Amino acid sequence: QVHLEESGGGLVQAGGSLRLSCAAPGRSVTNYAMGWFRQAPGKERVFVAAIRWTGGRTYYADYADSVKGRFTISQDNAKNTVDLQMNSLIPEDTAVYYCAAGYTIVPDTAGYHSWGQGTQVTVSS
Repeated sequence: QVHLEESGGGLVQAGGSLRLSCAAPGRSVTNYAMGWFRQAPGKERVFVAAIRWTGGRTYYADYADSVKGRFTISQDNAKNTVDLQMNSLIPEDTAVYYCAAGYTIVPDTAGYHSWGQGTQVTVSS
């Protein structure tokens, strides 16, 4: 298990931007596939994006179709954080966003063994 801490959620108008950050105190994010999921009220938790360091300055990342071109996931190995930059936000992006750690990038919650507490993102129209 990895302790994960999210930050950066909040309220933003449609078309605006937010940046979420996930920290893993005491662990190295380079050892894991790091993902972001979201859960809207009354709905299942769904995949948003994930990233895995593959050595040197190379990373592999994957995105849900609904966020491609708007969201960018990045990893800072020196700071031991994984960020999710969210641009062109729409009301449908409103959800609790969760950071997760696993061993491979898969777009399914079952592939991740550790979860943060979540951070609320609300996009107003």
